[in-house]
Amino acid sequence: MVGCQPSDLNSSTAACTTGTTATAALKRQHVDVGWLSCTGGCGKGASAGGTPSPTETTVVSVHCQGETKDRRKIVVAGVVTKAVDGACVRGDLTGRVGGRQVFHVSGLGDCDATAVPGPTHEQPTVTVTVTPTRASPPRKGDPTCWPARGK
Repeated sequence: MVGCQPSDLNSSTAACTTGTTATAALKRQHVDVGWLSCTGGCGKGASAGGTPSPTETTVVSVHCQGETKDRRKIVVAGVVTKAVDGACVRGDLTGRVGGRQVFHVSGLGDCDATAVPGPTHEQPTVTVTVTPTRASPPRKGDPTCWPARGK
């Protein structure tokens, strides 16, 4: 995981929670979400490390893209200043479907929630990419560099 600050807000939590809460908000707007994928990165007011000064606010820029089940483009973008893992995000976020704005909010979800409720209906597909690696071929003339038998 990559974080912006050694605090409760990091880019991974902000992106994941934005994806979860934006999907719920879109569904409340009667958008049939097929999939939504979000990324987050250190934004204005955040640094790659160290402790923020008293005047700094940790900010994570988030960008989500996806598609409805009828193949319309979904874009959710903005900044997050607070995230409660899986329950809520606060900041400035805009959601668009097929080029039309469906929400512009200062928060998504319930930040007073103590636990994230389990899924009650079909959830959008989450894709994880795994890249396998291969061992390098042995160097000629180096008897200690041959692959072990059976591996």
